[in-house]
Amino acid sequence: MTPVAGTPFSLLPPPVARPADIPDQTLVQLEWAAVLDVVAGFAAGPLGAARVRARRPSSHVAEVRAALGAVAELSDLLRHNDPFRAEPVPDLTAQLALLAISGGVLDGPAFSELTRALRAMRVTATELRRVAEAAPGAGALVVEIPPRDLERDLERAIAADGSVQDEASHALRRARAGMRDLRSHLVRTLEDLLRRLGASERAPDATVTLRGGRYVVPVRRDARTRVPGIVHGESASGTTIFVEPEAAVEIANQLAAAEAEEAREVQRVLRELSERARQHREAIGAGWDMCIAVDDLYARARYMAATDASLPDMRDAPAPLMVRAGRHPLLLASGRPVVPFDLTLEPERPVLVISGPNTGGKTVLLKAVGLFAGLAQSGIVPPVGEGSVLPVFGAAFADIGDHQSIAESLSTFSARVGALRDILLHADARSLVLLDEVGGGTDPTEGAALAGACVLELGQRRAVALVTTHLSALKELAARAPELQNGSLEFDGASLTPTFRLIQGTPGRSYGLVVARRLGLPEPLLARADALVPEANRALDAALAEVETRSRELEARAAAMEAEAARLHAVREGVAAARGALEERHADIQQQQRELERSGREQARRFLLEARRRVDEALALARAAVSEATAREARRLVEEGVQREAEALKKLDDAARAKGWRVASGREASRKTGAESVAASRAVKRRAQTVSETAAASAFEVDLRGMTGEEAEAALALAIDRAVMEDLPHLRVIHGKGTGALRTRVQQLARRDPRVAAFRLGVVEEGGTGVTILELER
Repeated sequence: MTPVAGTPFSLLPPPVARPADIPDQTLVQLEWAAVLDVVAGFAAGPLGAARVRARRPSSHVAEVRAALGAVAELSDLLRHNDPFRAEPVPDLTAQLALLAISGGVLDGPAFSELTRALRAMRVTATELRRVAEAAPGAGALVVEIPPRDLERDLERAIAADGSVQDEASHALRRARAGMRDLRSHLVRTLEDLLRRLGASERAPDATVTLRGGRYVVPVRRDARTRVPGIVHGESASGTTIFVEPEAAVEIANQLAAAEAEEAREVQRVLRELSERARQHREAIGAGWDMCIAVDDLYARARYMAATDASLPDMRDAPAPLMVRAGRHPLLLASGRPVVPFDLTLEPERPVLVISGPNTGGKTVLLKAVGLFAGLAQSGIVPPVGEGSVLPVFGAAFADIGDHQSIAESLSTFSARVGALRDILLHADARSLVLLDEVGGGTDPTEGAALAGACVLELGQRRAVALVTTHLSALKELAARAPELQNGSLEFDGASLTPTFRLIQGTPGRSYGLVVARRLGLPEPLLARADALVPEANRALDAALAEVETRSRELEARAAAMEAEAARLHAVREGVAAARGALEERHADIQQQQRELERSGREQARRFLLEARRRVDEALALARAAVSEATAREARRLVEEGVQREAEALKKLDDAARAKGWRVASGREASRKTGAESVAASRAVKRRAQTVSETAAASAFEVDLRGMTGEEAEAALALAIDRAVMEDLPHLRVIHGKGTGALRTRVQQLARRDPRVAAFRLGVVEEGGTGVTILELER
């Protein structure tokens, strides 16, 4: 809202672009005011609540969609715990009216309310800008508000109780300081005088007091001459008089002059502040209206969230009417359990004839549908579920309840006929019509005929109509006419209690005789009544009873199938979840294995680099070998490097086993990482050169004949090193036959060396028992 100069501001919402034609009587019958009271209860302040109560339906589709969209956006924020809140504002109607008058001055309390309103405007505008991206409908309400300086000046000058503060001006501070000094001086003077009086001359418990705005002392009447001055009153008994002593008169006059000066300064401050506020009157009015509009929106958004409602699809009538999980707003607000209903009416078949027993909920259903349409077209999301479609009606009419009027000499039937006349004069394809017990109040045959003619007329006009009835003829007509369809509110015949479930396509039974039997009417009387029921009606009632029984059986079977389907679905979901968890666990294990392998390879690389260093040292010693001791030291260094490698690989195996992984090992070394380690070891050792004359022979054999046991071991170890570095499949060890001691030593060494996979004595062609063939690990 951007008001122009002189525009009067209003607590009412802006008028709708195209108001729907809904008679006040229809709104009364729908209990419209009571429903708006429920929604208004979600507002932050009374002005926002008043704006909600003033809402009326619009027939402008774009306007309705925009209003509901803004509600849904803000409601979604609130459901996700956004801290957005509306700020209540005081009523500024009087302030804005006075500021519109040149020279008009606001008093302190009026400025106090204005200060609160300015603070609310600032907070509201800030919040609207914050949520503008997520809730553009709310963001569009922001307006230009008065400058912050005005709010600060008012806060400095006006206290919360409306009094003008000393900080309002320097002159006011000085005037009040002078007043305080004079008042203190005057009171001290009077107290001194009282102290000088004897106990018999002053009143009991005498203190300085005020009479007629003047400071006085209480003196006994018989001591009047002791205190010359002006008498300003006496006590009820007449024994005490209140005297302003002559010594205090001048001081009191000075105080009165100071008070007058202070009052003039206060008035000057108020006049100056009023002029400042008058300069921003339009912005004040716009900001005030913004706060009220935001509170109105906030109430509607909170109501949508509280009722767990879904935004309906609003379409220009004629259009389908599809209610999903609809709940009557007043029943929902009462806190009682509410049975939601589904309803579908297509433009080709727009009239629903609802039958069933009394107290079954037929009238409640009529009112609920009318309220859904009215609320939605008023910018309030009704309590309906997802998938609901509501036409935007151009008019709505209702005939619900008893319209009998003794004052106007109208019977119930006459009132009903008058209502039908008015409805038929205006109803068309863009109208919603709600008729309760149509055709009642007169002869059932004639009433059914009249009702049938009216509903057929409404159906041919394609007006959306919901009609309740107990008339069998109207149920039969609804089964035959293409524009009409039957519906009923379910009733439990066993317990004689309504279930409030709407069933479309099937008429309902009235259960009149069944209820009478349950309530204790004599059985002979009921039997006679049953005999008086026309045969056609009895047959129809029996058919309906059979349909209800079969429907309950089918519903029970469908419910059981749905439950089983839900169980199977849950099982499938459980299996899928378990499979997913297993696959995820398997992927984790594979990832951990890959990480361990990478870690193992890195560790093996470091170990093998160390082994290479030791081998190089050993080879260097071997090249320079001049004694048996030096050869032994070389062999020791080589074995130590190999042993370190084996121990490192074993640690990797142990770590893998600790994680529950399978480790294939040979001689306690992990083949997964050990194979890579051996390959790396061979790559290092291929760089070694022959280090002794015994190793200078063919790479495939070594001759140990003539060596001592220790010399043979050192030579064999170096030969195995060389064979591994050359990646040879086997090594031929010549030890001779002799006593067999050297052969035994060779085989013991082969058993200990992890690089030897197997060994055997040579065949005749290889040298027989004088030769041992070592099969090397590859």
